[in-house]
Amino acid sequence: MAVKGLDIFKMTPKKNCKECGFPTCMAFSMKVAAGTAEVGACPYISDENKASLSEATAPPMKSIKIGKGATEATLGGETVMFRHEKTYVSKPLFAAAVSDADSPEKIDKIFQDLKDVYYDRIGEDMFAEVVSVRFVEDVNRFVELLNRVKEIGRIPMAVTENKEAAEAAAPILAETGGILVAANKENAAEMAALAQANDIVLGVSGASIEDLHDAVEAVEKAGWKKLILNVGTKSIKEAYRNAVDIRAAALKGEDRTFGYPSVVFVNELADGNEQMEVALASMFVLRYGSIIVMTDVDYAKALPLFGLRQNIYTDPQKPMRVEPKIYEFNKADDESPVLVTVDFALSYFVISGEIERSKVPSYLIIPDAGGYSVLTAWAAGKFGSSTIADFVQSSGIAEKTKSRKLILPGKVAVLQGDVQEKLPDWEVIVGPTEALQVPKFLRELTGIA
Repeated sequence: MAVKGLDIFKMTPKKNCKECGFPTCMAFSMKVAAGTAEVGACPYISDENKASLSEATAPPMKSIKIGKGATEATLGGETVMFRHEKTYVSKPLFAAAVSDADSPEKIDKIFQDLKDVYYDRIGEDMFAEVVSVRFVEDVNRFVELLNRVKEIGRIPMAVTENKEAAEAAAPILAETGGILVAANKENAAEMAALAQANDIVLGVSGASIEDLHDAVEAVEKAGWKKLILNVGTKSIKEAYRNAVDIRAAALKGEDRTFGYPSVVFVNELADGNEQMEVALASMFVLRYGSIIVMTDVDYAKALPLFGLRQNIYTDPQKPMRVEPKIYEFNKADDESPVLVTVDFALSYFVISGEIERSKVPSYLIIPDAGGYSVLTAWAAGKFGSSTIADFVQSSGIAEKTKSRKLILPGKVAVLQGDVQEKLPDWEVIVGPTEALQVPKFLRELTGIA
């Protein structure tokens, strides 16, 4: 049951010292109850009360850290079933899968894809963050693969219920912040002890959701709570149902036994069908995979999946934006025209793609328009003549090109006169209303065939 602000207030010094960063003890208490402040910010609440409040006010799903240094990532910490209720917190991570029984050619191909598929989209690095290494028969080769994952800067996830293999993997996982998917109801105590001794995240599996619940209880009883739950691989239907039931039990049923992130082996669920694998990966981005394991993560799979993940795990209350600045296309030079648009990410990607397709050397300037689309930003007063003129004058675009052709989006043609008045040295031109018309428009404007 959630702790009320008044209950927290009773534990505070009630002297409004402001040392916590809030004006009053009551304000602090309400923020802690709402989950937007840490109880540890008050230096006067006893350690015993802090411990009990931290447990009571923690999210129903634990936040689990994996990786170390540059590879560190957070799983879990979710508070809602659906994105529109508030926001999702921790984006799922994608993993490629190898085993010690795979051929060298297959392993080399997967590791090469891991290196190649790495790009930036709206300020976020896009790549597969985890590599799942399954033990089949050869402990030495199993360990070699884990070390190879470490060498390329990815988070290793060792998958085995074999005690010898798990013990061999533990030091590497401890060094890298990796995951050991090894626990079940039968070996819960020894795997919990191994994970605790090496301070590594432990993956728990079960033959059914009831069996998984028992296994988690056994691991917790053994004293370890850095866990990730395997939703199973018996069937697509069961894995999906388990993923949803685990999330619902934690968030709606207040069952903290299931209050952990999950791992989904879509590579096994798809049974060799690559199209099905991508479809399942998409489904579990939405419901509710924390680590999604695939056979391989090449560009054909990565481009749609990474874009979907970024869209779903962007706060719906905060528009996706690109950086306001000057962008150059097709080797823009000092004769190139200048287009202008807003900082809404979708607007940028659509118009930039069409500029590139035109093959016309061009500049695209983007002022701060609040992250809204063209018409929305204009209606909100974020994309007016002053915004555009001020950015042209302050950005340095006049030093980059002798051309004084400034092209406005066709949907805000009404701004042409005001912008022209503010920028008398420029020729302000109204561009197309649709991005698809941009290539033809630019070629006709510049005379470039």
